[in-house]
Amino acid sequence: MEAVIASGGKQYRVKEGQVIRVERLPGEKGATVEFREVRYLKGEGEPIVDAGRLTKARVLGQVLTQGKARKVLVVKFKRRKNYRRRKGHRQAFTAVRITKIEVA
Repeated sequence: MEAVIASGGKQYRVKEGQVIRVERLPGEKGATVEFREVRYLKGEGEPIVDAGRLTKARVLGQVLTQGKARKVLVVKFKRRKNYRRRKGHRQAFTAVRITKIEVA
């Protein structure tokens, strides 16, 4: 079974057993996470895209790690004006293993 879920303003295509990195979610290592915003489901038969049936669907996962991604450098520069700015950013993420895709 395959699903498309929404989390942190992004959409992810997931299958059972897959590991995904989403925006930081609350929860410690080993905690269970539930994704209720399911946008699409596909099993053996026809895909489900009906909003009424998708409200009853959910995707369960287990938190593997909490961490920060690699540093992204942002550089601002104006020529001949002696203006230079350099700033770094590390985005927080949660690694989640998808354990179950349920359709009510």
